[in-house]
Amino acid sequence: MWTPEGDVRAAYANLRDWLEQTPTELFEQKRQEAEFLFRRLGITFAVYGEGGDPERLIPYDIVPRVLTGAQWDEMAKGMEQRVRAINAFLSDIYGAQEIIAAGVVPREIIEANDAYLPQMRGVEPPAGVHAHIAGVDMVCVDGEFVVLEDNVRTPSGVSYMLGNREAEMRLFPELFMRHRVRPVDHYPDELRQSLMSVSPNQSGTPQVVVLTPGRFNSAYFEHAFLADRMGVELVEGADLFVSENVVYMRTTRGPKRVDVIYRRIDDAFLDPDAFNPESMLGVRGLVEAYRAGNVAIANGIGNGVADDKAIYVYVPEMVRFYLGQEPALKNVPTYMGRRADDLKYIREHLGELVVKEVHGSGGYGMLVGPKSTKPEQEAYLKRIEADPDGFIAQPTLALSTCPTFVEEGVAPRHVDLRPFVLTGADEVRIVPGGLTRVAMKKGSLVVNSSQGGGTKDTWVLED
Repeated sequence: MWTPEGDVRAAYANLRDWLEQTPTELFEQKRQEAEFLFRRLGITFAVYGEGGDPERLIPYDIVPRVLTGAQWDEMAKGMEQRVRAINAFLSDIYGAQEIIAAGVVPREIIEANDAYLPQMRGVEPPAGVHAHIAGVDMVCVDGEFVVLEDNVRTPSGVSYMLGNREAEMRLFPELFMRHRVRPVDHYPDELRQSLMSVSPNQSGTPQVVVLTPGRFNSAYFEHAFLADRMGVELVEGADLFVSENVVYMRTTRGPKRVDVIYRRIDDAFLDPDAFNPESMLGVRGLVEAYRAGNVAIANGIGNGVADDKAIYVYVPEMVRFYLGQEPALKNVPTYMGRRADDLKYIREHLGELVVKEVHGSGGYGMLVGPKSTKPEQEAYLKRIEADPDGFIAQPTLALSTCPTFVEEGVAPRHVDLRPFVLTGADEVRIVPGGLTRVAMKKGSLVVNSSQGGGTKDTWVLED
């Protein structure tokens, strides 16, 4: 909200006045109303491994984050460029592997990744799209947005982006009178259009379904929410079957062909014939139907290799290699344990760095150097030395903060941003905004909901 010189940024001028004029008691009342609203709507998530009832609310902060239209438009160009490059990379590594032959990305990084599925070599998905829905995690450092990681497996959180906006409009309609905020509520329509565009069957209206592992999944609310908002069927594996390499849905009126599956099931459980034979969640024969080009699966099978934190390092090179352009969005500087010079640097500066497992997610398995003790650093270094290829390290960034309503009142808390990029056969669609995640604990840099982080509404203003 503030410049380094202590002036309020133009985008926040009205919000600053509102924050100063609104009594703390009203904020607390509105926070309780928001909690009641989210609980009534069933917007909860589960944390696996917890005892008792794992269902809980993600903390929702009532103070929105604000971006200017000009800021957003530049970010959107960079996100589209980045996701186009990642789609080209996925087509390439499951095809001709030109980027490996050119020496840009080492073969061993790809082949050592469990998410790389050699059995998908030579499979070209309908319309050539692998990453239909991408979540690009970004942080703002010294006024510039940089990419922290890419999510092109099954990125989640869009239901919170939509739920946060609905809550904000109900709780503070007067705020929307003072600001011209770009809408986000058309995301389900954009998602449906994007999915329908990649259907292998373009005669008539393509049949789209959302495939969920079921109500015990941590993101089940989101699966049901999106199916409802798109006006499509929510199905489980037992609701589908494959006959002669075509996928059908069981209905009371007999089998109905399925053209596009928005799956929220991990690769390993999608098809017991192709992957985990003990899976009860997937559909037997689904991969063969996909190979035959008779069904589109979003996101594509084998996308997880592009989520890898070791692959992330090479995304700017992908932009140059496939698109012949300079990257519009920068990566965070990253040191790779597999490189001897980088490993030496990590050893010598462990107390200054954030170290992550290459295949890790959810904020687990990290070492935040400045917040760690010497014994913790020594123990973590032993893990790195035992498997240097399995770790990357990044500098501890001076992440931007946003005003956040916490126990002591309105105070700064660190935030990141996950916008959602939709890639169809026809165009790339990006709804203006995204999921702002906020570290609710003072000084914390960990925004993940599984680690106590919260969310807030993200505003993109009309300039």
